[in-house]
Amino acid sequence: MADADDVRRLALALPQTVEIDSEGFDFRVADKGFVWSYPERTPGRPRVIRLDIAVLFVGDEAEKQALLLGEPDVFFTTPGYDGLPLVLLRLAAVDVDRLTELVTDAWRMRAPEALHAELDGVGW
Repeated sequence: MADADDVRRLALALPQTVEIDSEGFDFRVADKGFVWSYPERTPGRPRVIRLDIAVLFVGDEAEKQALLLGEPDVFFTTPGYDGLPLVLLRLAAVDVDRLTELVTDAWRMRAPEALHAELDGVGW
């Protein structure tokens, strides 16, 4: 079972990752977000930052749909994310090894190619 501390540790281990000051967690590479805490919005209520749910960049709609259909207990979406290459990840539904894979893949999709060699050089 993974949690927000695992997300933070894994994201910050990736080359040139920057944590943006926020109520939860928010990680970027080359000014592009790749994983952040879910800002849940319920009509008529203030926004709530969910540390148990991560928003994860997945690259494209096909990958998003594959994750949503293949593992609905792990991944989900909301109408606010329609048309965006993002999925919501229930952190408690994955172990740290799977979270490592997901965060690293999201980072790779957002990082410039030049940084991939830096990551590959450390054995990821």
